[in-house]
Amino acid sequence: MPELPEVEVVRAGLAPAVTGARIEGVEVLDERSISRHEGDAAAFEAALLGRRLGVPARRGKFLWIPLEPEHGRQTTDALLAPGAHRALMAHLGMSGQVLVREPGAAADRHTRIRILIDQPQHGSLEIRFADQRLFGGLAVRPLVVGEGGGAVPDQAAHIALDPLEPAFDASAVARRLRLRRQGVKAALLDQQLVSGIGNIYADEALWRSRLHYATPGQRLTQARALALLADVRDVLERALAEGGTSFDAQYVNVNGQAGYFEHSLNAYGRGGQPCRRCGAIMVREAWMNRGSTRCPRCQRRPRGLA
Repeated sequence: MPELPEVEVVRAGLAPAVTGARIEGVEVLDERSISRHEGDAAAFEAALLGRRLGVPARRGKFLWIPLEPEHGRQTTDALLAPGAHRALMAHLGMSGQVLVREPGAAADRHTRIRILIDQPQHGSLEIRFADQRLFGGLAVRPLVVGEGGGAVPDQAAHIALDPLEPAFDASAVARRLRLRRQGVKAALLDQQLVSGIGNIYADEALWRSRLHYATPGQRLTQARALALLADVRDVLERALAEGGTSFDAQYVNVNGQAGYFEHSLNAYGRGGQPCRRCGAIMVREAWMNRGSTRCPRCQRRPRGLA
């Protein structure tokens, strides 16, 4: 599933293509990809047609493009307070892709939605939402005040700030982490504590911090918790610099290109291989209906844990 770096790569790629663009046409090819939208395909298309797009934004794994309010247009949408703004929200799910294409470009497999835009600098472009497994989708949603005071789509209002946001308070998050009895990996994956982290980057951060995934948050000192969050941030920034992690063709950027952070991974996907720090053989263990990879020497199970 795309995590924060992969979604940020898509957001950054979309920004020059869509900012200031006017939506000239919308075509929903599969209504399952608008399941998060309140209304059918006709309502989705009507909500977008003729609207102008703002600068794409992101929190955690959620991506959205604000819709600039139309001058003089009155809304009757019960979800919106007078003067409230809406956004085109995208959630990539397991295999969602947001692609930028020239009009008339060869078809992309699993395209579910096509949006034709006219951008002042780049002219006519086509935004395609493709999704093989249909866990993602697009929706027009109202913007509300989220954690930290910023505007976020209502369906993302419940999630915490992510480590790359300027308002992220590492000290406060570390204190909350230290109140938890659960293991640190489960805590890092809790989007209400810190957003944007998934299985890949949790394993990487824990390897860097030499922590076993089951270490209770309560056993960490404030300094150790802060060091873990610093490792999380560093891993995310490095992955972002390398275009994200691609294990197959399901994650690509807006041009259809894969990221290459996979080659820099130290833990995730390296079960049975030597630890790059001490040489011990990495182990992959069943964990919460998925897997977790660690070094048995560098990341020892805490004493007293079954």
